[in-house]
Order: sequence, then C-alpha cells, then structure tokens
Amino acid sequence: MNLRSVDLNLLVALDALLDEAHVSRAASRIGLSQPAMSAALQRCRHLFADELLERGHGTMRLTPKAVSLRAPLKSLLAGVDDLLTPKTIPLKDIRQTLRIIMTDFPALYVIGSLQRQLQATAPGIDLVLQPWRGAPAARTALLDGNTDIAVSVFPGEDEELHREELFDESYRVAMRQEHPAASNFDLDSWLAFPHVLVSGKGDIRTPLDGELARIGRTRRVGIVVPSFQMVPDLLRGSDMIAMLPSRILPFAGDLISFAPPIPVSGFPLHLAWHRRRANDTGLQHVAKLLVDLLGDASAN
Repeated sequence: MNLRSVDLNLLVALDALLDEAHVSRAASRIGLSQPAMSAALQRCRHLFADELLERGHGTMRLTPKAVSLRAPLKSLLAGVDDLLTPKTIPLKDIRQTLRIIMTDFPALYVIGSLQRQLQATAPGIDLVLQPWRGAPAARTALLDGNTDIAVSVFPGEDEELHREELFDESYRVAMRQEHPAASNFDLDSWLAFPHVLVSGKGDIRTPLDGELARIGRTRRVGIVVPSFQMVPDLLRGSDMIAMLPSRILPFAGDLISFAPPIPVSGFPLHLAWHRRRANDTGLQHVAKLLVDLLGDASAN
C-alpha cells in the first residue's frame, strides 16, 4: 500500500465509526456532517476491502475485520498524537474526558476526593465512571479504547497494559447486630443462612463455592446484587450474611463481622491503563491521584 494515498483524517473517522457503530453518532463525535461521515465509511470500506459495518436488526455491527482493526488503530492514532502534540501541557489547560472502570468499592471512598483534587489541579478534566463487569471485560475495554483507566484485579504480567498494585485485600463475613449466627459463629452457622453475593456479571457461583465443595459443603445464595453499596441495608433488614472486602466495613455502619471460618484467599487490587497512553498527561495525572488516594485509603 502507498502510504501517501492514506488520509490520516480518514483513520480518525474510522476510529469514531468503530467506537460508535453508528454513522450519525460518529459524525457528531468528530464534528463531521452525516453525509461526510457516510462518504468516509465508503472510502474506508474501499481501503480495507471490507464492509466494516453491517446492518443488523435495526442496528449496525462490526465485521470481524473491523473488530481486528480497533486495537491497532487506537495504538496508531495514539502514536501520531504523541508525535504531534506537545509533551508538556499545563494541567489547567487540559480539556479531556476520561472513562474509569471501577466498582463502587473502592469508588465509595475515593471519588469525592478525586473530584475535589481535579477541580484544584486540572478543572478541565471530566470523568465518566463505568460499571465493572469483571476483570476480562475491563482488560478488553482498555485494549479496545472503550475505557481509559481500570481499577480491577489484573493477575500476571501483561505486555499491553501498565498496571500498579494498590493493595492486598482480605475478606470478612458481615451480618447485622444480634444476628442468630453471631453468638457462636462457625462454619455451620455461616452456612445455615442465605448469602448475599455481589457480582457485576450476575454470577451465582464464585471460587468460594468451589472451596466449599472440596470439603463437601454448599451454601445458598439468597440474592445477587451488582454493587457493594446495596449490601448493608439488605443485611440490616434480614438474616442474610455477606462476605465483603474488609475495607468496605467502615462504610457499612453498624454491621458486625467475623473472619471466614475456612481459609479464603484475598486479592490484590490494581490500577491499569494501556501502554499507548504513557504520554497522555491528563490520564497520567488522574492515575497518580487515584494511586495516592487508594493508597491512603488502604492505610487508614
């Protein structure tokens, strides 16, 4: 291919089209008219010899070729941006929206402080908090450019992601005060009552159920909820029990807690971004603030 024949603006349009899977929204995103974006789509189809976007049931969907282009296109455009954009932009002059994947734990205790610090240091940076749907989905979102920063569990090394370990978390078993299991808490009393499970994906089983099966025991999951913030009220108003990260408990008010009656592995929490964003001043500033805030929260 003759690179002199490729219009860089066409790749910018393609990036928007692949993100939005919608011609009008992509056009609005980069300030083009809908006819101009439609023309850009036709040129992209010719350039890559693929439909890229196909009509489905009332929507448009990416072809396999289009899906394969997303991550390398993001990396290419990020590299061009690094080449053309001055490396040192005053924080007060940055105008940027950053998307962060994070569960309500630990967002519960850092998001207010993060917003206040941004207001003081980089008031032009806006934030979008996106729901956490599991570590694999968070990694995919970082690779595809659908999110900018993710706070999650990212085990093992990753050539494409930069990650920083924030802290190691452990679990506690939480219940209301005067719960029937509290007076003599053990394995039998723990399993005698329905459990609350937190899952952004709607899972009804976790590795804990596998550990219980190893010793010939099971538990009943009475309710699955998408966020930790919903758990305290559920526990206060019932005889249900929940296993929660220990750092949530100070925010849970009057609940009582116990160490799990069987060994339960904790987890390291990481903050990660794609390595192609290493020179993104706004992202790096927000990432540093999050690392500092989460580190301070873990020390308290």
